[in-house]
Amino acid sequence: MDRMVTKSDGLPVRIGYWMSLLIAAWMGVNTARALLAPDVFAASFGLPGAQATDLGFVQVYAFRAFFLGAFALLLVLRREGRLLGWFALVAVIMPVGDAALTAQAGAGPATVGRHVAIAVYLVFVAVLLLRAPRRT
Repeated sequence: MDRMVTKSDGLPVRIGYWMSLLIAAWMGVNTARALLAPDVFAASFGLPGAQATDLGFVQVYAFRAFFLGAFALLLVLRREGRLLGWFALVAVIMPVGDAALTAQAGAGPATVGRHVAIAVYLVFVAVLLLRAPRRT
């Protein structure tokens, strides 16, 4: 990672890169959890009670999570700080939507709060990364 991030990037941008790596890793973990135990994942996500035959949406989530994590990792490896920042900012739509959907489904405050916390985390990452110098 030190090879990818230079001193010219500044500390906030370097922190943003590391935080983005955590997001990408977590998306990989969620992909595996959703594919290996879709019913357990659905419940932990805040949408329990789905029948085994209705869990295709969890598999769709898994492949989208894999794509998003891989794309974030690619942007980190290419040192595309500003683009990664915009990606994080646009991605805020997902956890905000997740919070609304899980609240509507009757999920507890801790589950809804976790989705809100993810949205706040993404906003923080976006602010850090949008400070990255423009690439020439």
